[in-house]
Amino acid sequence: MENNLEVIPIFFGIDDVYMPFLAVTLESLIENASKNYYYSIKILYTSIDEDNKRKINKYQSQNVNIEFVDLNYYIENVKDKLYTRDYYSKTTYFRLFIANLYPQYDKAIYLDSDIVVLGDISELYNQDIGDNLVAAAPDDVIQTTKVFQEYAEKVVGVSDYRNYFNAGILLMNLDEFRKFNFQEKFLYLLETVKFTVAQDQDYLNRLCKGKVKIIDKGWDRMPIATDNMPIENIKIIHYNLGQKPWKYDNIQYQEYFWEYAKKTEYYEYICELKANYTEEERFKDIQQYKDLKALAQKESDCVGDDRLNRKNSVIEKSKERLEIIEKIKELEANGIFDIDVEDDPPTVPLQPEDIDYLRTSKISQIKSKMATKVAERLVNDLVKDNKLIIKDVKGIENMQKVKSGAIITCNHFNPFDSFTVEKVFRMSGQDKDKKLYKVIREGNYTNFPGLYGFFFKNCDTLPLSSNKRTMIEFIKAVDIILKRGDFILVYPEQSMWWNYRKPKPLKNGAFNFAARNNVPVIPIFITMEDSDIIGEDGFPVQEYTVNIGEPIYPNESSSEKDNVNEMRDKNYEIWKEIYEDFYDMPLEYNILDNKESVNEE
Repeated sequence: MENNLEVIPIFFGIDDVYMPFLAVTLESLIENASKNYYYSIKILYTSIDEDNKRKINKYQSQNVNIEFVDLNYYIENVKDKLYTRDYYSKTTYFRLFIANLYPQYDKAIYLDSDIVVLGDISELYNQDIGDNLVAAAPDDVIQTTKVFQEYAEKVVGVSDYRNYFNAGILLMNLDEFRKFNFQEKFLYLLETVKFTVAQDQDYLNRLCKGKVKIIDKGWDRMPIATDNMPIENIKIIHYNLGQKPWKYDNIQYQEYFWEYAKKTEYYEYICELKANYTEEERFKDIQQYKDLKALAQKESDCVGDDRLNRKNSVIEKSKERLEIIEKIKELEANGIFDIDVEDDPPTVPLQPEDIDYLRTSKISQIKSKMATKVAERLVNDLVKDNKLIIKDVKGIENMQKVKSGAIITCNHFNPFDSFTVEKVFRMSGQDKDKKLYKVIREGNYTNFPGLYGFFFKNCDTLPLSSNKRTMIEFIKAVDIILKRGDFILVYPEQSMWWNYRKPKPLKNGAFNFAARNNVPVIPIFITMEDSDIIGEDGFPVQEYTVNIGEPIYPNESSSEKDNVNEMRDKNYEIWKEIYEDFYDMPLEYNILDNKESVNEE
């Protein structure tokens, strides 16, 4: 019985060989999963022993249901076309049929059974996938092996090997799969293209290209990975390819596998498997991996390579953008950080009677609702067209746990980066009972033209003003908004520098609002990477990682003035740390002083 809990469908494709390891996976998954959901686990198979079914069914509970689904009938017409090699079975393809098999589900999780789940699987399910087909992590094997990188780009056809995802842990947008006619296209591709290296994973990467949300690597951490990731950031360990703790000693993260294996009925059997694993079998594993690399190389050698031409055939870079970049360099060199580098609309002084800050009138409320809906559709279109790419959101729990009103701070590098903050605000679930207001410049409110001018006037914006009487009303509105529990986005750098990646020195305004109203500051710093998509200005569209820091609360024992300084400095330190960690370089401003650059102090 589902007990009115939200259902999370989780699928496995498996046969008898992997049943002991499925038990380890389920042991870890269920132990760490939130009890606030009902987990409907479907095990897709063609041959499983009844005793194995009995052992696995013991994992059922009040909020966990397990169903074995025999797919012999379903794959009868295509089973001879499903290519496999080495130790793989045809069950690996079953994930490709889930959308059509289960039309009642809009999305689902697919998991391999050579994994241990250390995190809460509901957090993966609740990620905002948008209209992408899948959400998945980059494949660590691809990321660390040159020949596989070449294969992913040249043979599979992904534009950048860093976007090639591992299909062992998937959040699947089943609704979009059906709209995309995924199964029909897969079966067509199966007739025309034979992927022999990663089989179904290659087909998925080929078909989902351009409609993939790349998620944090912590959701698919493989022992082969070379970067240092704190264990607290690892949600799923994936013992992929030869990295099997039930075959070898000294596998990274093996202790987590054995921790859960000991709790299963299969523990002694798994220990026996390892004890009896022969040198001949180990040699065979090594040879299979060498053969796989050789196969990938052979496949790559058999196709042409147009990547150089593709990367060089770029749109001519915008002269205006190039001038902006030079102006940013000039301002930084002179230590001037609070001046916009782009021409603002002319400022017309905003009078108190011109603005309804709190949207008290009926007409203001109607315009606000209309503008919000139109803006939401626009943002979705920008995401769909890869003009706005939110690659990852880190620390969303830091936004979710704030119960009071709050000031959100964010670096300012694009006229419409507030769209990104708005999208993250909605992803956090705070939009259910809160609003997000945005502080904007006076000229943007009074004189910005067209559709965006409509947004600036009506999307819950709080325009500053050169008129003192209007600013009194502005401050009153800020106090009311924060006290009633809503959020306000403020850009404390007080300048917008296009695609500037460094944090700039912060002004006091945002922190004055927070200290005066005794509310926290939620520091957001958005980091950027060049995508392989060239925008209309000739520059790469940026892939954003939204980093949300721990909320900064006023100190009750400090004065308001001291709180302003302490919160501002703490915010800057958080931004600085995120910058240095992400870009792996110290924060330095190229301020000219005797023709030498100096470090930020």
